Amino acid sequence: MPRWKVLPAQLDPRVRQLVVRLRRLKDHSGLSLRQLAARTGYSPKSWERYLSGGSLPPREAVEALARIGGEDPTRLLALHEVAAQAWRDGRAEPPDTTAPDALSSGPDEAEIPPHGRALRVAIVAGAVALVLAVSSAVLVAARFMDDDSAATPAAGPLAATAPAATPTYHCRDARTGGRWYAGNSRTLNATVAYGSSGPEVAEVQCLLRRAGISPGGIDGMFGPLTRSAVVRFQKQARLDADGIVGPHTWKALRG
Repeated sequence: MPRWKVLPAQLDPRVRQLVVRLRRLKDHSGLSLRQLAARTGYSPKSWERYLSGGSLPPREAVEALARIGGEDPTRLLALHEVAAQAWRDGRAEPPDTTAPDALSSGPDEAEIPPHGRALRVAIVAGAVALVLAVSSAVLVAARFMDDDSAATPAAGPLAATAPAATPTYHCRDARTGGRWYAGNSRTLNATVAYGSSGPEVAEVQCLLRRAGISPGGIDGMFGPLTRSAVVRFQKQARLDADGIVGPHTWKALRG
């Protein structure tokens, strides 16, 4: 695995913390930038900018990477919110001039009293400290869990850090009892939506492909591409195009 480039020295520490966490999740997933783009709907060049600190990733991209890495997106989205505030502050600060920002709809920085600026800095710093404390506690807990479930000595030290194998799904379309099945799940009423994963999602992806609508890869991950394909199919079947696969959409897919 290639080593990451050093992040820009002028990058705000709050943004740096987010980028470092995203890099770790990307490494843990074992995916290339092209594979990551296929899973999330954001291009390889976009992910290259996000992971190099060149631009701030959107909230949806952060949430998608968290789910791919098997992590609760709540903590990562909290980091993103703090980083977004830092990014806005850094971009909004006028360089060596006292003139107000022409695009700003709020009061000038000069009009904010000193105690107001100090309060804002204290609030942001407190939020960052809270996020860092939670992250540290999670990492310590994960380390103890890894120690308890370590592999045998013959497996070597790298076995405990190897990413879990991604399930492989196949489409084996067959019509039984007047319905189509792809060999991954036989459910007729399970609710499958954005962020879901597993054989039910793979079944939806196979049935969408059989219907002539590409969901991207058959990977069992309900990401932006799969959701877009579900919406297209629902419109074509004259169903509520909400992007959620429920009993009515299952019936149409298996019909």
